[in-house]
Amino acid sequence: MKKICITFCVLLIIIATVLTANEFSLNGGGQNEQYLRIHVRANSNSEYDQSIKYAVKDEVVEFITPYVAQCTDKDRAMQVIGGILGDIEDVCDDALENLDVNYRSRAEVRKEYFPTRVYDGATLEAGDYDALIIELGKGTGDNWWCVIYPPLCFTSASADVQYRSIIKDIIDKFFKQD
Repeated sequence: MKKICITFCVLLIIIATVLTANEFSLNGGGQNEQYLRIHVRANSNSEYDQSIKYAVKDEVVEFITPYVAQCTDKDRAMQVIGGILGDIEDVCDDALENLDVNYRSRAEVRKEYFPTRVYDGATLEAGDYDALIIELGKGTGDNWWCVIYPPLCFTSASADVQYRSIIKDIIDKFFKQD
């Protein structure tokens, strides 16, 4: 009887959480607070500078992936990224130097306004988001963007990352104590 009561209470908590989250999401509340985005802005919109942007993006994603793969929340991801900004600039500048361009990069984490975007079925509504902004040269060209946390573009290189449900772990542990 005790297990049935506890299971019922856990289910009620889960249902209340889901309903509250849906209401919060439908009202637009806090959605952008859940994400840490990344934008790599090209020097210009010339075909050459756009190709440079993609080459640098590849290097940055490869560099950042092991760092963010272990992050379990956005705050931790922001701390990690903030702690390696100099290294991120070094990776970008090395890539730029290898590509023989005469400009450098700037990287910072800041809150910026972004228009509505869709990525792999996830819609990020227009609004202010925390983002790692990497500007190449003048940084006036079109940008490549993705989401660092939750990891939408940093998962393929780290296939060993697994997500767990804490509630499921508690329920499993409870029922295994027989």
